[in-house]
Amino acid sequence: MKSTLIAMGLALFAMTAGVSPSLAAEAKQDFTLVNKTGYDIDKVYVSPTKSGDWEEDVLGKDVLEDGDSWEIKFHRAAKTCKWDLKVVYSDDDSSAVWYGIDLCSVEKITIRYDRKTDKTSAKFD
Repeated sequence: MKSTLIAMGLALFAMTAGVSPSLAAEAKQDFTLVNKTGYDIDKVYVSPTKSGDWEEDVLGKDVLEDGDSWEIKFHRAAKTCKWDLKVVYSDDDSSAVWYGIDLCSVEKITIRYDRKTDKTSAKFD
């Protein structure tokens, strides 16, 4: 009876140990960027707010087409919540920038372009 309880306890530990790392693999800053601008986006930069550098384009060689979305994943070790976002349009290299986004509380960012005002806006969900 004692060995059965120990075996059940070990089995339960093994099952929970297998689940925990996959749940912890997602960083709290991960978000989905949705392009509703009417234009393709050539580059996307995400940098910590206190950084003076935009670092690398998270799209790499890809383009975020109008109507598409892109999952932006962070390394689990990323601790800061405040990030800046910059998008660069494919057609004319113009850009839009947002500062101090709390990515620990945002899961989706939808960007839109208003032709009348010539402004790109973002909705943070």
